[in-house]
Order: sequence, then C-alpha cells, then structure tokens
Amino acid sequence: MERQRGVSERAPSAALVLLFFLFRPPVLAQDRPQGDSNPSAQELARQVTANELKAQEQDRSRWSFRLEWPNSNGQLEADQVIQTTDGDLKRPLLIDGRALTDREKQKSDKQIQQLVRDPGPLRKARAQQAADAARSLRLLAMLPRACRFTYGERRGDLVQLNFSPQPNFHPPSHEAEVFHAMQGSLWVDASQSRVEEISGRLIHDVKFGGGILGRVNQGGTFEVKQAEVAAGHWELTLLKIQMQGKALFFKTIGVRENYTRSQFHPVPENLSVAEAARMIAAESRATPAPAQKTGSMN
Repeated sequence: MERQRGVSERAPSAALVLLFFLFRPPVLAQDRPQGDSNPSAQELARQVTANELKAQEQDRSRWSFRLEWPNSNGQLEADQVIQTTDGDLKRPLLIDGRALTDREKQKSDKQIQQLVRDPGPLRKARAQQAADAARSLRLLAMLPRACRFTYGERRGDLVQLNFSPQPNFHPPSHEAEVFHAMQGSLWVDASQSRVEEISGRLIHDVKFGGGILGRVNQGGTFEVKQAEVAAGHWELTLLKIQMQGKALFFKTIGVRENYTRSQFHPVPENLSVAEAARMIAAESRATPAPAQKTGSMN
C-alpha cells in the first residue's frame, strides 16, 4: 500500500520518546559524587522530568523541518514537513535516494491541494499524535518512580544518569510494564534541565496475561536525541527503535523506527494548511533539486 506522503506519519514530541526506550546498560556509579553538593542522581532525574513535562505542556511553537529515513530497500527518503493548525503537511524531497521526477512532483502537488480542500486526514493524524503524546507524558511523569538513577560520566554541562528498574515499583499498565523492563542511560543538560539523549535496552521479556495475550522480547533497543533548535526550544532530532514480540493469535509485533529531523525553521503558530502549501510551493521553486543520495541510515 502506497504511503500518503501529504500526511505526516511521524510527529513525536520529545516526551513521546519515553514510550519504549533506553539502551546502554548502566555502569556502577555513585548516587552523588564525593564532595559534591549537587543533587542526588534521583533528585536530578526528578527535576529534569518535571521541567520536561512543563516544557512539553507549554510549548505552542510550530516548525518546518526536514525528515529523513531509510525505506525497506535501504534507500534514503526525505520529506519537508510544515506543522499547521490542522496537522503536519509534507512534501517529498527524496524517493528511493533520488530527486523526484516531474510526474512525482505533480502527484505530490495534487495530494497537497486535496489536503488544502479537505484537511480531514491531517486532523485525524493530529488526533492520534495527541493521544500518543498524552500517553507518553504519563510515562514520563512515572520515570522517577519506576527507575533507580546513578551518576555516570560528565561532559561539560551534560550529565549522564544511568537507570535500571525500581524493584518496588508496580506498573499500572501494559505500557508501563514495558517501560519498567528497560535499563540504560540518559544525558541531561544540567544548565537547562533538559534531556539531550536517551538510550536503553529491554532486559527481559515482558509477558501480558502470563504470555497468553502477548509479549515483547528481551533485547529490544532504542535511541533518542533532541536538541535546542532555537533559544529555549528543544525538538526531537533522532529516533531509533527496534522491538520484537508476539501478540494474540501469534501475530508478530514489530516496532521499528529509524529517522532524523533537521533544518528546523519556526513558522507562525496559527499557520493554516493553505498557507503551508504556499510556503512549500515557493520553497520548491526557489530550491534546486536535491542531489541524488544512495546508501542507508544505520
């Protein structure tokens, strides 16, 4: 089934990143460096989590950015994405590692104009994204209670916090069970109390209903990064997730994501789909065709 490229399939908030991740095993470290008056690792995790929640809830900014990912053949694909009041509008930049043909450009233009006339698919995608974001925020709020934190390395303002499951925590949902079965590390910007990177690994199988309803297999990994794209504004820049398992009726669970977001530019908060379409058209006319790329994203 061909993907409808006019509708953004990926628009996760930084909090959404906390749905399934974390991957490097924690190293032995102290909860608080000797002779250091800084907060304990657990306290710092609590502070950063609270700040991330506040930032996510208050952020009303909208952006134009470049989205890249490898397709099933290992070829690089890329879209220009513009966030609007109705959802994320996008136009293909690369297909199978190459620039679009004139026919593909015309097809994309037609799809965009259909969404200008009827933004219903954009709104539907936005509603799903909002539900995912709300679920992720609940998991993010749970993080300091679900995990034990210890200090790792330090690189300037960046502080590593290694985490593992908190034995006395009782997950309230299937999502929380997966979340609680992870160990890994996160890097925080101590000066701004923001998460820069999270990586983790599922350390044991997670079984639902004793395995009857399904399971997620041990060894699943993820890596997530975000960056300050403008003063005080942080956005997701990389997401890699690889999970595997079996669900009810022996259907395979496959959670595989691998994409990057870059070249962020702010757009008006009240930007309409029609205005975004005009922006995309203007940029398409002004920008030379992108050079052909080959190879895959690892």
